[in-house]
Amino acid sequence: MHTHAVAMHMSDGLVNGPTALLFAVVAGVALAVALVRARADLDDRTAPMAGLVTAFVFAVQMINFPILPGASGHLLGGALVAILVGPWVGIVSISIVLVVQALLFADGGITALGLNITNMAVIGVLVGWLVARSLRRLAVRSKGGLVAVAFVSALVNTVIAAMGFVLEYAIGGAGGATTGTVFALMGGLHVLIGIGEGVITAATVGAVAAARPDLVYLLRGTGTPLARRSATEGIVR
Repeated sequence: MHTHAVAMHMSDGLVNGPTALLFAVVAGVALAVALVRARADLDDRTAPMAGLVTAFVFAVQMINFPILPGASGHLLGGALVAILVGPWVGIVSISIVLVVQALLFADGGITALGLNITNMAVIGVLVGWLVARSLRRLAVRSKGGLVAVAFVSALVNTVIAAMGFVLEYAIGGAGGATTGTVFALMGGLHVLIGIGEGVITAATVGAVAAARPDLVYLLRGTGTPLARRSATEGIVR
């Protein structure tokens, strides 16, 4: 039997109506808070970066990578956006990607949009940010430290976001499978997907840091030699 597992996008009918409505409210409240808080993080320098990151995540999410025979995953982007543009702008960015995917590409159900935003935009971004922020001392030491932090943050955020899916299914699952089965499938697959997520996130953050470390949100206010040097070079040029 051929199965095709794509990271996290819930389709219509996987959970019952009341559960979908509950998490639509959760997603709406979280997005409203993020929109208000994001204003403080957006300026002439970060706004273009936010647009680029959103477009990048949208494009890369369209590409699946194999993890097992018959199963594939794609970038979620939670840790990536959190590290590059911060948690609040990150939540908005991933939410925009998910809304466009659901409306234009039927990737993820319309009734499940609140569930998908909760898992990938809210849980994914916030967990990615909390892990990265807790490891910031390592990230500021060197580019290698930053890349390692990006990898770990992405791996953890992918697995925890998958557990959000399991929780929602446990509350109001309507897909016919037991919660235990869903837990085992989602947990196992998303550890593997998280490794791929970590590699993509680490490579992307490393590339940005090599060119413009002053644009990496996680490094803001840390006075890292890299960030200071980049800012100085910009003045010299």
